[in-house]
Amino acid sequence: MPKLPNRLKRSPLASLITLSLAFNSGFSLAQAKTPEEKGLETITVTAQKRAQNLQEVPVSVTAFNGEAMAEAVIKDMYDLQTNVPGLGAFQSQSATNSSFSIRGVGTSSQNFGLESSVGLYVDGVYRARQNSMINNLVDVAAVEVLRGPQGTLFGKNTPSGAILISTVAPSHGGGDGFVEATVGNYGLVNLSGAMSVSAIDDVLAFRATGFSSNRDGTISDVNLGEDTLNDRDRFGGRLQALYTPNEDMSLRIIADYAEIDEICCGAPVQLSNFEANEIPGKFGTDAAIDQLGGTRFSGGEAFYDREVAVSFLPVATMKDRGISAEFDWNLDENYTFVSISAYRAFDSYDNIDSDFTDADLFGTSNDSQQNSFSQEFRLDYTSEDLNFILGAYYFTQDLDLEYSLYTDTIFDGFALGVLGQNVDALTGVAGSFSSLLGGIDGLASVGLIAPRAAGAPAGTGFNHVAEQEHKSYAIFGQFDYKLSDEFTLTAGLRFTKEKKDLLTVFTEVGPDINGLAGNTPVDLVAALTTAGGIAAGAIDLTTAAGQATLVNFQGFSEAGWAFPLLGTTTSPRSNIQESLSDDQISGTLKLSYQADSDTLLYASYGNGYKSGGTNTDRIAVGFNPIFDAETSQSFELGIKKDFREQNLRVNAAAHYTTVDDFQANTFTGNGFNLQNAGDYEISGMELEATWLPVESVEVHLGYALVNAEYKTFEAGNCWTAYTWHTGIDDPGRVNPDDNFCDRSGDRPGGEPENYAVLSVKKDFELSDSIYAYIQGEFSYTGDVILDGSNDPYAVQDSYNILNLRLFMNFTEYDMDVILWGRNVLDEEYINRTNFNTPLQEGKLNAYMAEPATYGITLKKRF
Repeated sequence: MPKLPNRLKRSPLASLITLSLAFNSGFSLAQAKTPEEKGLETITVTAQKRAQNLQEVPVSVTAFNGEAMAEAVIKDMYDLQTNVPGLGAFQSQSATNSSFSIRGVGTSSQNFGLESSVGLYVDGVYRARQNSMINNLVDVAAVEVLRGPQGTLFGKNTPSGAILISTVAPSHGGGDGFVEATVGNYGLVNLSGAMSVSAIDDVLAFRATGFSSNRDGTISDVNLGEDTLNDRDRFGGRLQALYTPNEDMSLRIIADYAEIDEICCGAPVQLSNFEANEIPGKFGTDAAIDQLGGTRFSGGEAFYDREVAVSFLPVATMKDRGISAEFDWNLDENYTFVSISAYRAFDSYDNIDSDFTDADLFGTSNDSQQNSFSQEFRLDYTSEDLNFILGAYYFTQDLDLEYSLYTDTIFDGFALGVLGQNVDALTGVAGSFSSLLGGIDGLASVGLIAPRAAGAPAGTGFNHVAEQEHKSYAIFGQFDYKLSDEFTLTAGLRFTKEKKDLLTVFTEVGPDINGLAGNTPVDLVAALTTAGGIAAGAIDLTTAAGQATLVNFQGFSEAGWAFPLLGTTTSPRSNIQESLSDDQISGTLKLSYQADSDTLLYASYGNGYKSGGTNTDRIAVGFNPIFDAETSQSFELGIKKDFREQNLRVNAAAHYTTVDDFQANTFTGNGFNLQNAGDYEISGMELEATWLPVESVEVHLGYALVNAEYKTFEAGNCWTAYTWHTGIDDPGRVNPDDNFCDRSGDRPGGEPENYAVLSVKKDFELSDSIYAYIQGEFSYTGDVILDGSNDPYAVQDSYNILNLRLFMNFTEYDMDVILWGRNVLDEEYINRTNFNTPLQEGKLNAYMAEPATYGITLKKRF
């Protein structure tokens, strides 16, 4: 066999590092091997904040390196999830709304008072906003996904796990610089590069990294142009300095900046409410949209035409920047002191047409700024039989939000039409809504009552400004003690104290409106009854008693009278000034049995904690704006086994997790329902297997079973679309008048029960200087419940994705060429979530997954 450079030497398991590249499900930071070293290679991870062999760590971890990611053309976290069983990453509403989950536990990003259930760390620094993690992954050294609560070492918001990203550090030797370019369909152009410079040999080095990403959209607007929505427009850079005055000390300083400015996100109509599916003659708001001159979509299979019609294209911008300093000091051969200091700032702005039609109805804007500072001090001790970590952590954050829901030019007529439909159920009481309004106008024309004002005038803004101050303190410790040559005990504890203060000021401003709280409430039932009595002659307006009934029409003379009747998001709300203080002890206990050098069995218990918070949305009066902390407990049994003679590696873990006071946030069609759901239970397992049947073939299998359900959730959302279309009420509604339903026993939204991915790679030599491989990656995703109510219309059937890749390395030029395709069969499916269209009962919109994409990547090292 021709000699290849170290990076590409083809020992059967050295190939594993390349396997992780396409099926990056578990193998990274691999050490170089010689051609004579046959078998499975050693993978080094830092899941317990020190370098360890993956096969000796009693944690379910998927890890892979930057070269693997680059070869697999993994651009961001959404691509990454394909290769990590049990990881979920998806986007909704705008680029500023991104969510991550592990083992079925995640957190909505739709409320700025919520924090992630997945701990997100880049170079040891906690990222408070999930949205800050979606930019391109460039010049990355390694990624590790830790499943299950990490309540000791990564105690900041890890009820379900943690994602650790490490970037490439500056170096002195050279050879780690590169330039890379990718072009593909939909006008994709990605450019990136990095280079290290040695300023003082072995003492001071610098590294610069830069990238940009541009692509046309994958969804068209029938009025505003083809391929306009879901585009890519990103850029960023990173500057680093590494100072090593001697072999015992190092100081690494990292400054980074990144921007996103995209038209996101398109949400085609999944289900139209033009006419009810099972109730002939029942028409919904799509019929009104027709009359208002808007574009109506039929839903169903037409959803996959990738077309929308909105009044204006959505705007989504983000700026993420920060600076960090990590100082490592080897005090002696056993002790190391570590300090990580970081300041981060993250701004996001989105402005969307939130009626999701091209009728000029209403829109929403979010403008937020987040600033944080964190400090971690750690003392690490290592010896032959005992390792321990002692540390302290401080985090402070200021979060400011300006939100507005604003009405557009034809909203008034639309709103009165919606109210008229809602009043149909009351016609048996006293007539129709249109008759009521006509009667009011008639009474006003003869001077008996004041003229009727605009019910929902255009140009009205429902605004709120939220300010949150957050401080968090923690002390933690964890040790590994070898009880014998075979048994190791791991134990850790973390004490966390959280304090949050929130001030939210609500306003309603519009034509003749300066706040709605002072308006006279409108009682539709009383008004309908009075109007019916007058029309029937049962009420004599010539008498004092008859005229006294006209008080039921008083509210109609005040502008904005219809808004409180439309739902939570357009109702007046008192200002909120609240504080919360909470503390928690979390930790872990593990027993590992190293039967031999190739076999590890372990049992572990861990718990996680995510602090409570304050709801930053406009919610109904009477609901508590404070939600409690979320905690989790997890039991895990695992095995990590290498069968060296068969070149087979099998890592498996079974887990059982309970989450108490799960923080659930679901859109109901007229607002977000954020509350502690109750108890949430997950059981399941992960399997990752790698097999090298012959020297040139690698096979990798990954599988995750996540059986998740709400054990208790007595005040959840009710079916909306299914009930509107069929007349069948939600069986979870205990009492007919309840506006909530019991969701106990239901599955959570967005989480498949089964996920599997199979990767097969065949490598070969094209010539003495060209190494190549072809790889196919097939993934299966089981059915997904798309919303929190388990509406029968909100189900995505199982689907399959096929990715293909041809990789070539030109040894003479140290250059890679990659021909790649993702979702090459163009599988059509909804991307984990749909929603009840705002103020359009019976209608569903949903977010689309990406279509087939393909391209070519060239990477030159120097």
